[in-house]
Amino acid sequence: MASNQTFLTAEGYKRLTDELEALRTTGRDQIAEKIKEARSFGDLSENAEYDEAMNEQAIMEAKISRLEDELKNARILDEDELSTEVVGIGSHVELYDHTYQEDLQFQIIGKSQANPEENRISDESPVGKALLGHKVGDQVEIEVPNGTLRLEIKSILQ
Repeated sequence: MASNQTFLTAEGYKRLTDELEALRTTGRDQIAEKIKEARSFGDLSENAEYDEAMNEQAIMEAKISRLEDELKNARILDEDELSTEVVGIGSHVELYDHTYQEDLQFQIIGKSQANPEENRISDESPVGKALLGHKVGDQVEIEVPNGTLRLEIKSILQ
């Protein structure tokens, strides 16, 4: 597995391709208009609007490049083929947190789709990384910034 490989759901892949297309078209057109307008203000050496527009362009082009790389290295997860035997990328897991005595649910997903507020954690996060490869019934101890979590895997769902 390539270290720069990105795991995406079909929904995540579509979201990123749509974002990339919007940046390549509308985004670039908007920046070009800002640059054109800023140039009309005269002397470029002391033109704050021009400097700001050029900075926005550089930031947007960097984002386009990052998205292109991410999509080029993307592996789309077939959620119908996910195992319910072993935790893997794309797995939905139900856990019991022995440390805080509460039930948790997460989907382990690639970092570009991770969103803890939606219970989607990265496979590269401490919790995601520690859960990979484990089975129902396994207890996993995970070092996190504020101590050690002890999680038990209750179920693995598709």
